[in-house]
Amino acid sequence: MDLQPPALKVMVIDDSRTIRRTAEMLLKHAGCEVITAIDGFDALAKIADHHPRVIFIDIMMPRLDGYQTCALIKHHSTFRSIPVIMLSSRDGLFDKVRGRTAGSEQFLTKPFSREELLGAIKAHVPGFAAVEQHAP
Repeated sequence: MDLQPPALKVMVIDDSRTIRRTAEMLLKHAGCEVITAIDGFDALAKIADHHPRVIFIDIMMPRLDGYQTCALIKHHSTFRSIPVIMLSSRDGLFDKVRGRTAGSEQFLTKPFSREELLGAIKAHVPGFAAVEQHAP
């Protein structure tokens, strides 16, 4: 009997359906279990239910932006150790510094590549090895 370790749970928070679907497809292809959320409020409820090992979060979202959501995650004793990687189409120094101040571990500029997503996971989740899933 071939026992495989459980898939790495990754959360992607973005108000863009296209970004969520793209990240989900790339991460699932690498063997991850992907939980998506449309904004910070949606994400906070799902984090408690799913306990992801890493979170990718868009900065510019309605209601609760990425900086606010990251700060809330990092101020919660149960979830503060979850690595948070900011996603943004803006790549200015101010945005990156503000992300670090909120508690994020890394900043990726959109559009991101598969290699960038997996590289961020490898950098912040010990023992992660992508599992290539080839179509038949």
